[in-house]
Amino acid sequence: MKLIIATIKPFKLEEVREALTEIGVRGMMVTEIKGFGSQSGHTEIYRGAEYAVNFVPKIKLEIGVSAAMADQVVETITSTAKTGKIGDGKIFVLDIQQAVRVRTGETNEDAL
Repeated sequence: MKLIIATIKPFKLEEVREALTEIGVRGMMVTEIKGFGSQSGHTEIYRGAEYAVNFVPKIKLEIGVSAAMADQVVETITSTAKTGKIGDGKIFVLDIQQAVRVRTGETNEDAL
């Protein structure tokens, strides 16, 4: 089992969710986050005053999938979330040692 953690631009969330649903992803956790990478933030003008925005709004997706499905999920997120501009995000893939569905007690792949 794999845990895929992806950061994407907020306006891409619905498109990515639809694409993942189409390939069989049955659930995900979504969190609104702020961060920075290569872009290191930017400046904006508000009511005539310029100020620095050091953290950029992003969406974090956490998706548990079978190991066999991980590459397809990564490819789907990559192709759907890509704008070609700086700040498109990152994807991390980690091993899951154990998963448990609280309601039923199902474990591992059955819990996904």
